[in-house]
Amino acid sequence: METQQKADMILSSNAVFTGIMDTPQPGAVAIVGNKIAAIGSEADMESLIGPDTKQYRYHNELIMPGFHDFHLHLMLGSLAQDSVHLHEARSEEEAAEMVRKFADTRPNDSWIIGFGWYHVYWENGQLPHRSTLDRVISERPVFLFNAECHGAWVNSKALEMANITRDTPNPPFGEIGKDDDGEPTGFLYETAMGLAREAFVLPHERRQRLLRSFLQQAARLGITSVNDMFPLPGLDFGDLPLYKEFEEREELTSRIHFLAPLNGDLDYAKELRSTYTSGTLQFSGLKQFLDGVPTTYTAYLLAPYSDKPDTYGDTLLPPHMIKQWTNEADREGFRIRFHACGDGAVRLGLDAFEEARRANGVRDSRHTIEHIEVIHPEDIPRLHELGVIASMQPEHLAASENFSDNAYLSRLGKEREAFTFPIKTLEEAGTKIAFSSDFPVVPLNPLLEIYRAITRVHNDGLPKGGWNGKERISLAQALRYYTWGPAYGTFRELELGTLEPGKLADIVVLGQNLFEVSPEEVRDASVRMTIMDGKIVFQE
Repeated sequence: METQQKADMILSSNAVFTGIMDTPQPGAVAIVGNKIAAIGSEADMESLIGPDTKQYRYHNELIMPGFHDFHLHLMLGSLAQDSVHLHEARSEEEAAEMVRKFADTRPNDSWIIGFGWYHVYWENGQLPHRSTLDRVISERPVFLFNAECHGAWVNSKALEMANITRDTPNPPFGEIGKDDDGEPTGFLYETAMGLAREAFVLPHERRQRLLRSFLQQAARLGITSVNDMFPLPGLDFGDLPLYKEFEEREELTSRIHFLAPLNGDLDYAKELRSTYTSGTLQFSGLKQFLDGVPTTYTAYLLAPYSDKPDTYGDTLLPPHMIKQWTNEADREGFRIRFHACGDGAVRLGLDAFEEARRANGVRDSRHTIEHIEVIHPEDIPRLHELGVIASMQPEHLAASENFSDNAYLSRLGKEREAFTFPIKTLEEAGTKIAFSSDFPVVPLNPLLEIYRAITRVHNDGLPKGGWNGKERISLAQALRYYTWGPAYGTFRELELGTLEPGKLADIVVLGQNLFEVSPEEVRDASVRMTIMDGKIVFQE
């Protein structure tokens, strides 16, 4: 007679959220090897307990599927955490002074790198100038990403290192800021940031340290899978050789699904697709930018900006090129993910997917649109009709600390305001939704996104009932969009995303039952334990 295999580990609690039902139930999860062997009552587990079975009994802590961040920038975010943060600055001068203090602590860094400044919240609301940085640091190049990573403020030394002068032409789909005399101001828009790519050539030892630090942080936050979006406008952030090195040493404590640029070069994409196929490191498709972001008027709208009626924003690439590349990649069976913040860019993405489907036939492509910060009502049903996933980041809707500083109100105006971050509307239209952080644009913590999705308030608690309160969603749905949604989005819903026998053991235990606490306690909840592939990768 065959003896039943004993569990390596059994977790039990009064609150097990499998992701299948809308509420947690008392129960237990048994793990054998790297898989979930059984789910049931504690009594059901008796026969699985052997002499070596580790048992973890919790009272009311929530056991649930591991979080899966569907859109982040792994190495860029890790670098951000090892750089100067300028989010708190309230003026150009204050930001420059923060850069100076940081640079003094890093005498050996060849470039000084920073993140997070936001001129929209500065006293004068103006874009910064290189001369302000030159006054505090002139001998070393400085490169400072703005809050959305779609523009950078640099000093004169950085312009010199990047060979940017008054005669340098704008790169395609980017712009070198210039003053009335034609001299560079030190602001690089979109793909112009790529002219200074030398800033990101980092020593191997530092890159190892950055990746290790990221993996530790992800495990501490209960994240067991990520989707690493390599491309930024003009820059390609990713480090496949390093990821592979960590995988071979069994040091990847989070599954990495990565995306390469959609740029017309399918030979390279095919090579990646056939090379990276493991359960912990795999190619996941192609990504491209259709537009920028509303705060800098670079998101592409169908009607002019409410507070700048002379512009609609623009596409980063010509629409005919986007459609051609989409058609070609779709024909070769690639999935495509488009950054599209404005309603004009969302429509362009949907049009490109629709034309590819007409040309190549219907298949389960799981093409995706990222962000969808505003949508035209006529396009709402099209995502479901075309099988397009909405990849959304609720924390972006509260980018400003206070609701009164919310730039979307002035940029988009009253009429479009009803269709900003339309999560519930898309859900009701049958759209598949996946949540993520867009780290380092906002922090990596999934519970921030979940808090924002269920409340839609800013950090000042306003507006009462939430901004576009009708777009709030339930806690169960928010958790699914951070677990099952991304698993579906990476074609792995049969292995990941819910707690079911036979699935991979990617599990998180939270410090409280989120279904019994206030939204603020949801946001501030801690992680007790993270399990990835059947191994404990974090324990409080």
